[in-house]
Amino acid sequence: MSISTLGTLFQFIGGLGMFLYGMESMADGLQKFAGNRLQRVLEILTSNRLLGVLVGAGVTAIIQSSSATTVMVVGFVNAGIINLLQATGIIMGANIGTTVTSWIVSMSEWGEVLKPEFFAPVLFGIGAFITMFAKSHKKKEGAEVLIGFALLFIGLSFMSGSIEPYRDAPIFSESFRVLGQNPLLGILVGLAVTAIIQSSSASVGILQMLAINGMVNWQSAVFITLGQNIGTCATALLSCIGTTRTAKRAAVIHLLFNVTGAVVFGVALYIVFMMNPELAMTRADSVGISIFHTIFNVVNTCIMFPFAGFLVKASDVIVPKPKETEKEWSANSVETEMIRHLDDRILETPSFAIETACNEVVNMGKVAVANLKIATAALVDADDNFCEQVFENEETIDRMEKMLTEYLLKINNLSLNDEQHLLVKNMYYTIGDLERVGDHCENLAELAKKRIENVNIDFSDLALKELRTIADATLKSVEASVEARQAHDMQKVRQTARWEEEVDSMEEEMRENHMNRLSNGDCKIEGGVIFLDALANYERIADHAKNVAGYVKEEMQ
Repeated sequence: MSISTLGTLFQFIGGLGMFLYGMESMADGLQKFAGNRLQRVLEILTSNRLLGVLVGAGVTAIIQSSSATTVMVVGFVNAGIINLLQATGIIMGANIGTTVTSWIVSMSEWGEVLKPEFFAPVLFGIGAFITMFAKSHKKKEGAEVLIGFALLFIGLSFMSGSIEPYRDAPIFSESFRVLGQNPLLGILVGLAVTAIIQSSSASVGILQMLAINGMVNWQSAVFITLGQNIGTCATALLSCIGTTRTAKRAAVIHLLFNVTGAVVFGVALYIVFMMNPELAMTRADSVGISIFHTIFNVVNTCIMFPFAGFLVKASDVIVPKPKETEKEWSANSVETEMIRHLDDRILETPSFAIETACNEVVNMGKVAVANLKIATAALVDADDNFCEQVFENEETIDRMEKMLTEYLLKINNLSLNDEQHLLVKNMYYTIGDLERVGDHCENLAELAKKRIENVNIDFSDLALKELRTIADATLKSVEASVEARQAHDMQKVRQTARWEEEVDSMEEEMRENHMNRLSNGDCKIEGGVIFLDALANYERIADHAKNVAGYVKEEMQ
C-alpha cells in the first residue's frame, strides 16, 4: 500500500469520525438548548397517536437518530410511561424525523454557497469563539450546535475528497451494478451497515456522500435505503433484551413497521426498474436520495397508521404471553416498579430521564408518607405488627434511595443545562430528606416497641390525644411537600411551611404540658421519656418536609 493510498484511507476515516462526532455533538447541543421543554412532550405522548407521530418526528430530528428514539420508546414502554399504541405512533414519527439528517447532508448540492467547504469553517470558528468568550450558558449551548453542524459538513467534505479520485474506478460501478440487480443483496448491505454504526441517519449520510461523487445508481440507492430502514431496528431489538414483554413488543412493532414498508416499496420499485432499466442505472444524487428517503417514510407512515392496532395485535402473537399474577400495593411493589422505571434506555434523552426520576422521587415520598402513618399507628395503638411493617418499609426506602442516587449520578453526567443541573441536585437532596423521614419513622416504631415490651410504660388519654394531633400535622406537612415536588405547586410549598410552623409550635407547647403532667403525677417518667422522644421525631420529620418543599421553591424562583 502506497503512502498516497494510506493518506486517502486516513482522510476517509477522519472524515467519517468527524461526520459521526459532529452529528452527535449537534444533537447534544440541541438537547441542552431544548432543555426542560422536552419534559412537556410527555404530556403530549399521553393524548393521541397522531400527536405521538409528530413527537416522534420532532425528538428524532433533535437527537438525529431514529434508533436512539426507538430505544427510548422501548424504555418508556418498559417503564410504563406510555402504552403500545402510543409507542407505535412515536416509532412511525421517528422514521420521518430521521430524514432531517439526509436533507442536511444534501444541502451541499443546493448551490455553491451551501457547499460544506464554503461555510462550515466559518460556523466552526463562530462556535469556537462563542464557546471560549461567552459567559451565557445558553449561548454556549447554541455554539455547541454550530460546532457539531460544522464538523458534520467538514467530515462529509473529507470523506468526499478522499473518494473523489476513485469515483470512476470500475470496482465501484460494478459493485453498485450488482447491488442494483440483486435487491435482496442491496437491502442486506444497507441493513448491515446501519446495524453496525447504530444509526440510519449516519448510514444514509454515507450513501449520500457516495452519491455526491456520482458512484451510486438509482436501483442500488433505493434498495440500500430500504435496508437501512430495516437495519435501524437492530438497536431497539438488542435493547429490549431483559425487558418486560410489553417492551419487547414495542421493538417488534418497530421491526414489523419497517419490514412491511420495505417489502411493499421494494416489490413496487423492482417492477418499475424492470420496466425501465434506463432509470435503474441512472446515477442518483444526494437530493434525490433525500426525497426518496422522505417519501418512503411519510407514505409508509400514512399507509400503516390506520393499522397501528393490527401491529399491536401482531406483536402480541409474536412475543409469547407469560402467566400473570395479581399484585397488591406495597412498598416492595413500588420498589419493584422503580427498578423497572429507572431504565437506562431513557438516558438517551436527559429531559425524559429527569422526568422519570422526578416521578420515582415522588413514589419514594409516598412510601415515606405511608410509613409515617404506620409508625404513628404502631406508637398510638401499641401494635407490634405495625412495628415490623415500619422496619420492612424502612429497608425498602433505603434501597430506593440507593437506586435513585445511582440513577441521578448517571443523569448528572449527561448533557444538561443549568435548570436541569439544579433539578437533579435538588432531587438528590430530596431523596436524602425522605430517607431521613424513614429513619425517624423507624425511631417511632422502636419507641412503640419499648412501650409494648414494658407494661409499666403507658400514656395518659391527654398524651395520646396530643400525639395524634402532632402526628396528623406532621403527616400533612410531608404529604404537602411530596405534592409540591410532584406538581411544582407553590401553594403546596406554602402549605408545607405552615404545617411545619404548626408542628414546631405544637412540639414546644406539648413538651411544656407534659412536664406539668409529670410534676402533677398524671404521667409516669418511663412513658414521659418516650413521649418526648416521639415529639422530637415528629418535629424533625416536619423539618425534612420543609426542606423538600424548599427545593421546589428554589426551582420556581
